Amino acid sequence: MDKFLNLAIKEAKKGFTKKEGGPFGAVIVCGGKVIASAHNRVVKDNDPTAHAEINAIRKASKKIKTFDLSKCELYTTCQPCPMCLFAIHWARIKKIYYGADSKDASKIGFDDKLLYEILNGKKRAVVKKQKLPDAECVELMEKYAKSKHKKY
Repeated sequence: MDKFLNLAIKEAKKGFTKKEGGPFGAVIVCGGKVIASAHNRVVKDNDPTAHAEINAIRKASKKIKTFDLSKCELYTTCQPCPMCLFAIHWARIKKIYYGADSKDASKIGFDDKLLYEILNGKKRAVVKKQKLPDAECVELMEKYAKSKHKKY
């Protein structure tokens, strides 16, 4: 077994044993060295975004003082859910290694498969959304685009 995936599994077991969240762990590696490891803390933190991958991204970004993790790889115990996949995209991580897949997660009651079906247009989202007309929001976006703020 891959040594980094094994570390992600150990991290998942730690969180699972402490009853902090689901059986998910993640490790971020840069240049062959682990710079962050984390597990799911959804239950412990009462935070639906506290997935292992997102927690690892937060730790890694803080450690190397940048949101750009393009020189890093992610090892995770399960195929990232869509939320985590988009966070991985924003962190610019180019390579993901995972053990179980979304079908495995679905078998034990996690929604990953449903979310992928929504993204692929096979199912409709249950969340209703409505755009409110507001010129000030658009103006704010345009002002930011013209600023010298770092784009990400």
